[in-house]
Formats: sequence, C-alpha cells, structure tokens
Amino acid sequence: MTVLLGEVLAALDARYDPALAEEWDAVGLVCGDRDEPVRKVLFAVDPTAAVVDEVLATGADLLVTHHPLFLTPVHGVPADDPKGRLVHRLVRAGAALFVAHTNADRAPDHGVNDALAAALGLLDAVPLEPAGSDPRAGLGRVGRLAEPLPLRRFAEHAAAALPATVGGVRAAGDPDRVVSTVAVCGGSGGSLLGAAAAAGADVLLTSDLKHHLVSEALEVPGPALCDVAHFASEWPWLPVAAETLREDLGGRLEVAVSTWPTDPWTCGSGQGTGAGRHAAD
Repeated sequence: MTVLLGEVLAALDARYDPALAEEWDAVGLVCGDRDEPVRKVLFAVDPTAAVVDEVLATGADLLVTHHPLFLTPVHGVPADDPKGRLVHRLVRAGAALFVAHTNADRAPDHGVNDALAAALGLLDAVPLEPAGSDPRAGLGRVGRLAEPLPLRRFAEHAAAALPATVGGVRAAGDPDRVVSTVAVCGGSGGSLLGAAAAAGADVLLTSDLKHHLVSEALEVPGPALCDVAHFASEWPWLPVAAETLREDLGGRLEVAVSTWPTDPWTCGSGQGTGAGRHAAD
C-alpha cells in the first residue's frame, strides 16, 4: 500500500501540533513533494551530513529530525553552502526533510519530554510548564522515582538510561541528598529551574547548564542539578516517535532510528591537572 508524504506529514502534525512551537522556531516540511510516496522514514536528532549519508544508504524517503536545519531566514540554498548541500543531496535522492522541534518538546504523551521521563523511569509525570488546553501538553516533566536514590546514584542511573557521550552526566548538590521527585527538560532547560523548585523537585535534569546558574542555584534552597548532553536528553524521543508514526499509519511504512550519534563532542582529556588553567567568563 502506498503512503503519500502528505499523509505522513498529517500524522506527524497530529502528534506534534505546530501551534505548540515557539514563535522563533522553524518546524514542518523543509523539502519534499507531498504527492510522492513514502516507504521508509528515518528519525534523527540532527540533520547532519552523516545522517544524510545514512538516509541515502538506507533508501529512506523521509528524514524526521528534532533540530531544524534552518533556524534563521535564508535567501538561497546553493550547493556550495554546507546546509544547502544537504538540501541538494536529499532532493536528488528523492528524500524529504521534516522538523518537529519545540512542538515535539511540548507535545503530550509521545513528545520529547515524556520520552525522557519514561527513559528515567519516572512515574505520574506531568508538565512543568503547561501549554494550551491539554493538561498533558507543556514544557518539561516532573514525576517521581519508584524508589528514592541518593543524588550520586541518580546520576549513575541517568548515565545508564541515556546514550553515552563524551560529556557524560554531571550532578551539582550534596551527593547524599535523597532524590525522589525529579524534574526533566530535554535540551536546554535551565530556564525551568524556578518551575522545578515550585514543583518540589529534588533534582532538575536537563542540558547546557551554565556555570553561574549552577553556582548560584546551590546557594539557595531548591533542587539539585543534573547536566547531561543535549543530544542524549533528546535521543529517547526517536524510537518513541518512530513507533508512534508506524502505528498511526497502520504499519504501512517502515521506520528506523538513526544509528549515527550526532553529539558534537568527540573526545576529552579527563579532569586534567588544573595547574595554570584559566577561563574567561
């Protein structure tokens, strides 16, 4: 049975309502013909050259990514531009590109934050920052662990539950602090620290936490902080989104999750000696 791209996009929009996206965001169809058939869909966090290689190697007709290829206005996509080159390669291969970003973050049940909460085993998770009329929709999630853990063990639990990255998992706070209520936000969620504190969270797990925010947070009552790689915090959504799309379309197309880790950090040197090392703010 043939599934047209337009039908696939309608199913994706039904799950990841574009109205939930931030005003500054760029979601939806980037390139592709809605009247062309789709047999296989590949899901990835980032639309990188390596992921496009995978699209071409696997014969996927549609690439669905969480991060947009274009976040700022463009006036052309010449093939000698790195991002333009990706568009040209996809078009030549007859493959489309679709983005579900902040709308997937806020989506109920099958979005980025529900997937992250589920990966960590959180129970009764609800949005930290509700959005719209659906109480299940919104940014972040807060729920409880089946059994409380000290912060140091919660960090180990998170590391085991999420994809391994060079940056690993870092925690800020008393290592022996008991963690029961957990707030999470896939991607850069430092702005939800206040909401996590108001929800009574013992820890906020998110990505891209800055030095000063963490340092200042430790000086006042509130949750401990757990910083994970941006890619790792959003990856759990991929298999969830892939299986959801397959089910929504009655199993009429093949779905797959990219095997390429798009975390940009590739190596590290450990803690170092600390001697003579200075960094500017």
